[in-house]
Amino acid sequence: MELSWQVTIPVTSLKRFLNDHGVSHRVFSDLKQSGTIRVNDQVVTPAVDLNVGDTVTITLPAELADDAVATSMVPITVLFENRDWLVVDKPAGLNVVPGPANRTDTLVNRIKGYWATEQAENQVPHILTRLDRFTNGVVWVARHRLANSLASQMQAAHQVDKRYLAVVSGQLIDDHGMIDAPLAGDPAGYNQMVSPDGKPAQTEYWVEQRFPNATLVRVKLHTGRTHQIRAHFASLNHPLVGDGLYDGPMIAGMTRQALQAQSLAFTDPFTGEDRAFTSTTPADWQAMLQQLSEE
Repeated sequence: MELSWQVTIPVTSLKRFLNDHGVSHRVFSDLKQSGTIRVNDQVVTPAVDLNVGDTVTITLPAELADDAVATSMVPITVLFENRDWLVVDKPAGLNVVPGPANRTDTLVNRIKGYWATEQAENQVPHILTRLDRFTNGVVWVARHRLANSLASQMQAAHQVDKRYLAVVSGQLIDDHGMIDAPLAGDPAGYNQMVSPDGKPAQTEYWVEQRFPNATLVRVKLHTGRTHQIRAHFASLNHPLVGDGLYDGPMIAGMTRQALQAQSLAFTDPFTGEDRAFTSTTPADWQAMLQQLSEE
């Protein structure tokens, strides 16, 4: 894969120039080992000096499929795809990455099958927004090393807007709130818990609708901790409906945590375009909301 930029301001070094365009140390090492760097169509070493007006082109080696990862031909729901990104609407019940419980039919396995059918140049999915198995919604995937590097920098700089919908048990009093409480793994289980020894975690929410025994909220994550939304609302004694791990009640026919990654938005670092994606509300959510409204 080939990418080009023009030098518009004085720079100190080629490595610094590429780093300013998202080429991390790891990607730069890959370039030196198995890629090429050209300045004005001439192959150069990293020690070359750059001048304003020069054109810098890099060629990244293709990322071949991992033979150790099984291929699944189960279809995926693609919301967007181009050279750099793949955005998928993941159903509830599907693991994102292979693990002991499932090594043959996860989202990663299905993407591998999808890209094999497409005969894509790069066939290694870099998962950027991982969801729990029973959480449905938008999953963002980088299609190559540089996209992965840039997206990681954007997330660290809080330049990616991720919004969720959740139905929590009981009625929240405030229409808007910020849960600012550190989270750590519970040594006695698989859940997360609020702890002064945990990592910082901030969850902002807005009440969308109140029901007699539950509340629909829109949530924005300011950090990305494991089980963050689930653990934070449980700490307020409002665990998510259907969330057995956090003692959420099984009401309105919902037997999984009532959580979906509803939307994702960011400014594309390659094109400068604003991109926004929204998940489709699944049938079990529609049935749950209908039942809650009738109670």
